[in-house]
Amino acid sequence: MELNLQDIPRVKTITKEDFIKNYFKPQKPVVIERFIEDWPAYSKWNLDYMKEIAGDITVPLYDDRPVDYKDGFNEAHAKMKMSDYIDLLKREPTKYRIFLWNILKEVPQLQKDFSFPDFGLRLMKGLPMLFFGGRDSYTFMHYDIDLANIFHFHFEGEKQCILFDQKQNKHLYKIPHSLITREDINFANPDLKKWPALKNAKGWVCNLNHGEVLYMPEGYWHYMRYITPGFSMSLRAIARNPKNLGKAIYNVFIMRSFDNIMRRIKGQKWIDWKNEQAIIRTNKAQSIT
Repeated sequence: MELNLQDIPRVKTITKEDFIKNYFKPQKPVVIERFIEDWPAYSKWNLDYMKEIAGDITVPLYDDRPVDYKDGFNEAHAKMKMSDYIDLLKREPTKYRIFLWNILKEVPQLQKDFSFPDFGLRLMKGLPMLFFGGRDSYTFMHYDIDLANIFHFHFEGEKQCILFDQKQNKHLYKIPHSLITREDINFANPDLKKWPALKNAKGWVCNLNHGEVLYMPEGYWHYMRYITPGFSMSLRAIARNPKNLGKAIYNVFIMRSFDNIMRRIKGQKWIDWKNEQAIIRTNKAQSIT
């Protein structure tokens, strides 16, 4: 038995009005296939181009090791020159990923390759972020701390995206005081005997190809797996739903600080307790004894 996932709807292109009415207002995901063909990035952006333009920059790398109490929030696991990293991506599968890499700050000339599209939402201009990964590398199932509306543009190769909305939290083995699920769940091929509550979760799935954009509504959980080496850019718009905006403010100013304090006081015991609570709370919510 597999996860209960339906295909994310796909459109070739979309007007602002249709996007707002059919996807933003009902908070449904969509893949837009041919929205950025007029961007220079559409024909230019690939791994070789990134190596050429940003090869000398040292980049922070992350892998899929479990959270350790000693790690700071989003602390890098390794660093490498961009040129060496891209050589590694092309040579062999690697767990190392780049995430939340602000291209405007690092390589301002890349800004000339794309424009901020008008989807009817005000996009945050200072925060275009790039994400890179090698074949079969993946991000843990998580949602973003600010519960933003996210437009995820993919370049080179193929990437699998699995999404859940916030209503599915009770089935996902969510870790308390954090933005992730249990890290030992393989969402590409989950063991449903070990994680039975996942059978009750209803989600979405798509494979993104070069030049396609995925709209992820506010606070959607997402798991991303690189089928081939590649990279994506995210543009975001602030959460509009007052409840989500409230959660975002709580996450940034209270939850994150509380979690950091508890890590300092309790160390690994705090992480272990949270992992255990994820199972206890999820089972309780299913009425599974």
